[in-house]
Amino acid sequence: MIETRRLVLRAWRAEDLQPFHAICSDPQVMATLGPPLSLDETAALIARVEAQDAEHGHTFWALEHKVDAQLIGWCGVIRGNAGPVDGKAEIGWRLASHCWGSGYATEAARASVSWLFANLPDDAAWAITSEGNHRSRAVMERLGMSYQQDLDFDHPRIADGDPLRQHVTYSISREAWGRK
Repeated sequence: MIETRRLVLRAWRAEDLQPFHAICSDPQVMATLGPPLSLDETAALIARVEAQDAEHGHTFWALEHKVDAQLIGWCGVIRGNAGPVDGKAEIGWRLASHCWGSGYATEAARASVSWLFANLPDDAAWAITSEGNHRSRAVMERLGMSYQQDLDFDHPRIADGDPLRQHVTYSISREAWGRK
């Protein structure tokens, strides 16, 4: 478990399925991520990140608001599985739309990067998103990550012609993080 001033990043619980499905089925949240998910697709997604946690000891953890213990999304570190981040320590987040603009994504992502560099041997933290996901790109920049323009790529699991296919890559080195 990772705690910040306002948030808790923790292991997934059975009762997280419904609130996380509300997030993953929200067209506003999914506009830059892909089509809204069904309940079964959300359950499968949680199962995949739990399997990553079991295999690697880290994942996109459940993200909870401290004040009321409500699940508001996910954030954490996975082993990337697409394009230039394949096998690398990838930071990611997804938040309920009513939480946008409150700094929660940056707060949780900052804690995740700190956890990564304190617990894993990786030389850099990486992040990817669809080219037009300006909110996530702004979080990456607030973290001090640099846009790696030469690593733009077409996401292999997104169909040709889909406006979300073109992805961008950001990173920050362990050394640069240590100077922050």
